[in-house]
Amino acid sequence: MSSNAIFRKNVTQTSSTRSGVLPPGFASVREACICWCITLAATFGVSATAQQVTAKEPPADTSSAAAPQQRDLPQDPGTERFPTAIPVPEPSAKKITIDSDRQSRNGNMLLLDGNVVVTYGDYRLEADHIRYDQTTGDAEAEGHVHITADSGRESMQATRALLNIHTENGRMYNVSGSIGVKLSTRGTTYTTDNPFLFTGREVIRTGPQQMEIIEGTVTSCQLPHPDWQLAAGHFLIRDGKARAKNTMFRLYNIPVFFLPYATHPTDSEERQSGFMIPIIGNSTTKGIVIGEQFYMTLGRSADLTVGAEYFSKRGWEQSASFRMQGRNNDFLRARYSGLLDRGFYQATSTTVNGQTTTTNAYVNQGGEDVAFSGRKDFTLHTRVAADAEYLSSYIYREAFTDNFNQAVSSDIKSYLYGTTARNGYVAAFETDRYQGLKIVSTGEQIRIFHAPVFDLDSLERRIGTTPLLWSSTMQYAGLKRTQGTPSAQTGFASDLVSRYDVHPQLAMPFGFAGFRFRPSVGLHDTYYSHSRSATALPGPVPTERAPGLNRFVTEAGMEMRFPVLERTFDTGAFSKILGREARHTIEPEMTYRYASGVTDFARTLRFDDTDVVANRNELEYGFTQRLFLRPSKERACGANEDPAETNSPCGGTRETIRWKLVQRHYFDDTFGGYLTTTNPNGVLVLNRRNVLDSTLDLSGIAFLTDFRSASPIVSEMKLSATDHIDLEWDSAYDLHAGRMRQSNVFLDFHQGNFFGGLSHARLYAPGRFTADTGSGSTATSLISDFSQLRVLLGYGTPVKPGLSIAANAGVDLKLSQVQYAAGQVSYNWNCCGISGEYRKYELGTIRNENAYRFNFTLANIGTAGNLRRAERLF
Repeated sequence: MSSNAIFRKNVTQTSSTRSGVLPPGFASVREACICWCITLAATFGVSATAQQVTAKEPPADTSSAAAPQQRDLPQDPGTERFPTAIPVPEPSAKKITIDSDRQSRNGNMLLLDGNVVVTYGDYRLEADHIRYDQTTGDAEAEGHVHITADSGRESMQATRALLNIHTENGRMYNVSGSIGVKLSTRGTTYTTDNPFLFTGREVIRTGPQQMEIIEGTVTSCQLPHPDWQLAAGHFLIRDGKARAKNTMFRLYNIPVFFLPYATHPTDSEERQSGFMIPIIGNSTTKGIVIGEQFYMTLGRSADLTVGAEYFSKRGWEQSASFRMQGRNNDFLRARYSGLLDRGFYQATSTTVNGQTTTTNAYVNQGGEDVAFSGRKDFTLHTRVAADAEYLSSYIYREAFTDNFNQAVSSDIKSYLYGTTARNGYVAAFETDRYQGLKIVSTGEQIRIFHAPVFDLDSLERRIGTTPLLWSSTMQYAGLKRTQGTPSAQTGFASDLVSRYDVHPQLAMPFGFAGFRFRPSVGLHDTYYSHSRSATALPGPVPTERAPGLNRFVTEAGMEMRFPVLERTFDTGAFSKILGREARHTIEPEMTYRYASGVTDFARTLRFDDTDVVANRNELEYGFTQRLFLRPSKERACGANEDPAETNSPCGGTRETIRWKLVQRHYFDDTFGGYLTTTNPNGVLVLNRRNVLDSTLDLSGIAFLTDFRSASPIVSEMKLSATDHIDLEWDSAYDLHAGRMRQSNVFLDFHQGNFFGGLSHARLYAPGRFTADTGSGSTATSLISDFSQLRVLLGYGTPVKPGLSIAANAGVDLKLSQVQYAAGQVSYNWNCCGISGEYRKYELGTIRNENAYRFNFTLANIGTAGNLRRAERLF
């Protein structure tokens, strides 16, 4: 047959070697490290967080006839996703298919011309002209050479290529390629948000997952004209990473700085150890901040980050964090931070007999903060969890933490517990530690330990076929409490105190005609191995006594729930605002509680809520109102929405307003009598804050300072007007005092790129008790009186192209003082962005700081600066 008669003939050849001209995949890498990127931060002086960029591959330079031809690539990221894993070819014979407009043969040499397509294994080779030796597997391709992997991993365009199908080695010239693409009938799309893009005068394939780029560039900026590139005379691609020496970083094709050594990942699935991009910042109290961190992978599910920062005005700060994620809910987290503070001198003035003396006092605010948390599930019914923290100095955290809520918190809680549950029985052990700062000026603290606690609880279960339900709780606790300054611990319970607590209950719920009743009785027996002196207040701090104490309480109660009152209204002219229907419901409820047997309340050691049990004779009453609206237009339910849910926007009716009002009436307004020198068995202490179980389970605000017959009215209101606005107002109005004891308002708004928040906290309640026993003065009851306002306004998101801006502030309305404020501005391009922040702290004499932070971000590479993502406002 003449070669001239062969048109578009398909030739099939079988080979015993493995297929592939291109590598079957590169090892996944996630972390990219650019050494000494501090030069970049110093050059621009601004920063940004990680950006989301468009997924477009740079086309070949068409200004030269020798440039390779590019296919159309996607204009938007994420328009099409494909699996990133490359299937390994079977070790069987390889099938090669050839298709072209014209073919001719010269011995074992095939000459292919015009729209040549050669497929072998997972790869596809396209060119204008190919010379292929069927014996050796050598192929020489010229003119618009395009090599792709059908698995959607690689794509390379070149003007000329010398390949060997059998050995998978070869050379390509004037190359523009990428890793992480997929060809389909709809065009070319990226299979990952972080494709590896490269160009080179020559690309040499040296083996599986190995490649060399001569006089080329690499980037992950998915644009026809990349915003940034790394350029070098030689790149070595091996083990999923591109490495180069003597590299030039180019920004907008302008050489910015020189890198002696640089790496770039070829994929984002695998994490890599390496140095993080340096931290640079400035603060009025810390001075110039320079820092560096090292990230280390510890297997597939664990990593470690260690670093240090130098504060030019204060000294060195060290930090470390460890993370591990196990199966299901198992995890382990640990972090450490510490400061070696060189200190400073602060002027202080003292006046004695009219004479004022000024001295310079040395102040050291250094310290350490260590936190640990973790969880381990042994079975579906048994698990162990822990959350522990150690803080050496409250001043250290207040002066140096970047979180305002953490800076003003004076309580530290740590716990470790294990629990197992089966067939309605729950066994648990726990050990915990509470540390609270009570007097800032002296550093007086209270430390409470539960070491250990053993619980055995039984959930409610029916007694035979009767309507009776029984339940019980049993507990043993080893307790310890210390109080005082770090150098002088005083107070009571300095030794380990044993506490045994048994609490069985019996209930019989029943109902008729829509009414539900639940009468119950119980016994509560608690034994303490130690007690405390029943010293009347004001007086010295109570001391621990060796004799034990037994408290036996009998309980009774009745819970009553009434039929729900409801009415449906036609909204009429307000249907466009409220919907076509509105339903109003009222749910009344009432509970009576009685407890008797507490005769030694003043002698009971105080560790937790078990120790504040007192006699009670009270009636709790209240009701909950709800307003349901049915929208005029119902939309289709989404994939994660359940139309059966009341508040589902697609379910028709939604709860718009919920308002709950509760109050308690105390039949014994002295709660067992006053504690005086003549009545050491009394409970209520006048003119000081009293905390009892009767008040603690109603409101978190202490209000009991003298006799009263009624509690404050506790109100909880929540408004969900639309999917974009939420409003909540919690308050407690005290009729006895004739004023609002507590009020918290929360407002949240979000619409498109706009968002905002407003909160106001008002508290007027009894403070901690103090007494001057040395001079014999009368006791005083401090008042916690504060009013604080917090505001947040913003536009944009961290990944939004263009401008984003946000600001927040916290104002003490009582002092007319801004406690903290922050403003952030960022602008994102397609492959890079900048962000700047100003942050102010004003926390009394401990901290008055103005901090300036910045970031400069390269998409898919990293961030230079000190504006951490967790501290952003949006």
